[in-house]
Amino acid sequence: MTDAPIFKRLALIGTGLIGGSIARAARAQSAAGSIVATARSAATRQRVRELGFADEVAETNVDAVKGADLVIVCVPVGACGAVAEEIGPHLKKGAIVSDVGSVKGSVLKEMAPHLPAGVHFIPAHPVAGTENSGPDSGFAELFVNRWCILTPPDGADPTAVDKLGAFWSAIGANVQVMTAEHHDLVLAITSHLPHLIAYTIVGTAEDLSEVTESEVLKFSAGGFRDFTRIAASDPTMWRDVFLNNKDAVLEMLGTFNEDLSKLTRAIRRGDGEALFDHFTRTRAIRRGIVQIGQDSAAPDFGRMQPGLPHTEIPRPYASEGD
Repeated sequence: MTDAPIFKRLALIGTGLIGGSIARAARAQSAAGSIVATARSAATRQRVRELGFADEVAETNVDAVKGADLVIVCVPVGACGAVAEEIGPHLKKGAIVSDVGSVKGSVLKEMAPHLPAGVHFIPAHPVAGTENSGPDSGFAELFVNRWCILTPPDGADPTAVDKLGAFWSAIGANVQVMTAEHHDLVLAITSHLPHLIAYTIVGTAEDLSEVTESEVLKFSAGGFRDFTRIAASDPTMWRDVFLNNKDAVLEMLGTFNEDLSKLTRAIRRGDGEALFDHFTRTRAIRRGIVQIGQDSAAPDFGRMQPGLPHTEIPRPYASEGD
């Protein structure tokens, strides 16, 4: 628990998985004195009231940001510019404005022109999430031991950067600062490209005429099953990610296609040594992720397995003379 709230009033624009989790975590850790939230639809705002993770639910974005000393925009990256234009004239002087988008270059470009002098704009990206969305999907532990990347623009106030970093640390995250350009390149390979591949593989399975949909569902092995989890992510969010980080994604996609061609040739030529060497190198990456605590080493990707059904164990067939 923090000794005193880091921010007196936290405003959250958007209350899906990330926004709802920030609210729950900030309340659990007393990182904000009061929390006001808003959402685009009246139905979502009503659900937030029912869930009770905000002290106040505002009807509009403008109402939400009034008097707030930290404003976090938790909407798809394609909508961030419009939100900044809407709230800009109503922000408290000295307030920190941030976001949670998976792309940072376009967010800087689209939001910064609408934010007034005297307001500190510090984009951020909590590298955490699940395939679920909506206000019911959030939970306070989402950011524990996950990374939150801050991408302050040139000339940002170091004190404001440190204060936002302290907030994310208080709700469990590890904090890293880097440029927006470097962030977008790193995330293109670690997040954006894997999602693109997952969407493609699941779509390919759906299009196969030789394999029925029931067989795809019924016989999903661990690999395909995990691809479907990734491919279940919010379509609006990921559409905006690819449109707003297209240069970095295309660069990584080109590199991936070159590597895929090498593996294709190895399979075609029966080059077992090349395949073994490649798989050995990639296995080490997985082990490194586990070693730094970013995933579980438990069998089957950490899933709990159901017990065997309680049925009588059949006896071996008896032979004559038994």
